[in-house]
Amino acid sequence: MSMIETVSDVKNNLLSRREITCRIKGLAGKLKKLEAIDMISKQYKLEGKVIVPILLRNETGRPLISGTFYVYDDEKLAREHIKPAIFKRLEKPKGGGEKKEGEAKEEKAEKSQAKDSDKKEAEAKETKEEKGQAKDSDKKEKPAKKEASEAPKEKSK
Repeated sequence: MSMIETVSDVKNNLLSRREITCRIKGLAGKLKKLEAIDMISKQYKLEGKVIVPILLRNETGRPLISGTFYVYDDEKLAREHIKPAIFKRLEKPKGGGEKKEGEAKEEKAEKSQAKDSDKKEAEAKETKEEKGQAKDSDKKEKPAKKEASEAPKEKSK
């Protein structure tokens, strides 16, 4: 008996994709999207095709996962039809962190430049705040002088 039970398998000719809805038994809370993709590709013999997990939902109180997968022949077509955020999430666990040495050096340089600019901005804010505090203290002193000058006038009347 297989762990994957097919609920529906539809060929969507309009969008040039295959839509598979299935239940995966016994892996609730343990199954990751990339593992689900591997299981689906082996079960339905989809080697070399682009499989996108759209929805993986655990059923409450049961060790079942209901999943919806889109299968495309061409990755370019899949990227046109599906939001880019879904592909970014899929690429992170695959090894999105692996980069070429040149790219890594460029990113480090950009980060250091960003930190330098952040430091300069912080220093500029501090100087503005200091100037603002000095102005506030001047304003506070001026009204005190006016009050002192007004008091003798009232006494003379």
